[in-house]
This record gives sequence, C-alpha cells and structure tokens, in this order.
Amino acid sequence: MSLLIPHLQPLKECRLVARYDRFIADVEFDDGTVVKSHCVNPGRMEGLVRPGARAWVSPAPEGSKRKLRWTLELLELDGRYVGANTQVPNRIAETLVRERLVPGLKRWRSVEREVRYGENSRIDLLLRGRTDHLVEVKNCHLVYPDRRAYFPDSVSARATKHLHELAQEAARGKRATVLFVLQRTDGKALRPSRVHDPAFADAARDAADAGVRFRAVRVEPTPEGYVFDGTLPVDLSPYDLTEPAAYRAQLDDWSGWKRRGPVRSQDR
Repeated sequence: MSLLIPHLQPLKECRLVARYDRFIADVEFDDGTVVKSHCVNPGRMEGLVRPGARAWVSPAPEGSKRKLRWTLELLELDGRYVGANTQVPNRIAETLVRERLVPGLKRWRSVEREVRYGENSRIDLLLRGRTDHLVEVKNCHLVYPDRRAYFPDSVSARATKHLHELAQEAARGKRATVLFVLQRTDGKALRPSRVHDPAFADAARDAADAGVRFRAVRVEPTPEGYVFDGTLPVDLSPYDLTEPAAYRAQLDDWSGWKRRGPVRSQDR
C-alpha cells in the first residue's frame, strides 16, 4: 500500500553549511542567507553531515517562541533522500499502526501515546486490547554498503535502558515490540550495531529472549512527506564486525558536530 504522510509544515530547500553544538545546523538559502536551524538528532548523524548537501528545513509554527525558527528535516546524499529529524518516526509509526500496516501491530482497540511505565519511562505507543502492547519507536538513518541498516550510530544508554524495561514488561506477561523506522530506502535488513554500542546489541538479544519482538519499517522521505515503503527484517544474529567497522571509519569525516558554544540572542 502506498501511503504518504505529509510534513506538518511546507519545507524550504537550502544547503547544509555545518553542524554545531549537537543540536544546531547552519543552512544557506538560495539568496545566500545563512540561518541556524534546530537539528533534532542527539546522535552522530553518521555520514549525513556533508557541507554543501541539499537540505530541507521546516519553519517554526506560527506564534512559536522558539529561538531557532527552522528545523532540519531532510538531506539529499548521493541522489537519495534521508530523514534527519528523529522526532518524526513517532508520528510515522503511529500513522502506520492506525492504518494497520505493520505486521504484529494490527490488533488493538485503542492507541495511546507517551504512557508512563517502568522506572520513570514513557512508552511511545500503547496499544490497548485484551493484553496491553507496548511499542517503543526508534529512528534509524544509517545504511552501510552491505545494505544493512544499523542502530544506533553512537552509544545510547537511554535506548539500552528501554530494552531492559521492555524485557521486564514482557516477563510480566505484557506484549512488547521495538519498532525501528528507517528514514531511507536502501536498507534491506536492520541490525543492532555492535560496532557503535555493544551494550545495546546485547540488550536486544536479551530482550528478544524475554519475549520482546523487533520489527522495522522503511519510508522514503521526500520534500512533500514520507512514503511508506514496506517492512524489512530485523537481524539479531551475531555478525563479523570487520566490514561495519571499516565502513564507520570511512564516514568519520561526515559525522558528529563542531563545538561553538551556546546560542546567543543575536544568533536567533
């Protein structure tokens, strides 16, 4: 089924200049104006930080008091669109679940967001039914030449904590699923990245043993919205780290951010 999930605001094309202080990306519009945009991505954005790359940003909603008036949404790399906003997958996942397009997540009576559970955590989606079904959504943007998508692209203690808590919920008889949303179309399978975060990879195996399910969907980001591109398998089996480690090293120059200091009032 072809489904378009439109952007909440019309996007404006620009060019990526640089990424600073983790959550700031300078972008340049066609008229030469350079503005600071909000980079909604706490990770390294491995391979995505390419100065000069075509990019698209969304404006802050009317009436918003945000200091940064633009948000980085998309990048075009080697002729392929890649989603850069890590908050978008929650909206994508909810839409696909409500449309009953995700295998294993089609039977529910109601869907709730951001419900508290575990030790001071919130589950992204709670599917109410005969048995509650907790769904944790994870964004993925990294695909290596082996056509595997890898998550995370840096150490994520928070993601590992979520897996431990989901495993506990599954042990208590609840249903639990980790749903990865791959914001690009060239991945044919998804792996927990032992190269980037061995603790997460171990936690994924342990969670699966406890009854947590792992699923993944793929979307094609476009300047108009996100097109559902089907599902892909999640591979939790061991694998040789030699090639992924080499791929990671090749992308170091296009990853991470520069330090520049806090945003000042004149930088708004």
